[in-house]
Amino acid sequence: MILITCFGKQPCYFWLKYIGMFLSKSFGYALRGILYVSLVQDEKRKVQIDEIADKLSVPKHFLGKIMQQVVKAGLLQSTKGPYGGFFITPDTLSSPLMKLVEVTDGMDLFKLCVLKLKFCDSINPCPLHQDMEEMRDKLMKVFTNTTIGDLLKDNKKVNIRSLAANY
Repeated sequence: MILITCFGKQPCYFWLKYIGMFLSKSFGYALRGILYVSLVQDEKRKVQIDEIADKLSVPKHFLGKIMQQVVKAGLLQSTKGPYGGFFITPDTLSSPLMKLVEVTDGMDLFKLCVLKLKFCDSINPCPLHQDMEEMRDKLMKVFTNTTIGDLLKDNKKVNIRSLAANY
C-alpha cells in the first residue's frame, strides 16, 4: 500500500520509511482502522473494536483509545452496547488525511527540527533544515490534497489483507 508518490531521486521505500519515522503509530493505526471500517461498510453493520484489532493485528486497547479520538474529531461515528461499534459518517471519505494527522500527531511535527534542535528556523537553520523543509512541504501538500476516500479509489485501492500487513 503506497500512500504517497515518490519525491526526487530517492526510491519509494526511502520515503515510506521517512514517513514512518515522521508520523506516529497512532496515525497508522487510525488510518488503517478507518479504512477497514470503510471497506466493510457495504455490509451495513457497525464494526466492533475487537474485530478491527483482530483483523489489523493491532493492540485492542491502544486502538480503542485512538479510535475514540477519531470519533471525537468526527471522522467516524460509534455507538455503545452489544450491537454497537464504529461506522463511517457522510464526511469520512471526503476528509483529508491532514485532519487525521492533526488528530493523532498534531501540526507541530511540521514545525519541529528533525534533529530536535531548539533554535532551528530559516534564519538559524540546522544542517538538514532546507532539505527537510522541502520534504515537509511536499508531505503537507499530499496530506492536504489526499482524502481518505482517495485511498479507496481503483488506482490506489487498498484491501483488507494489505491493511493487516505489519509495517
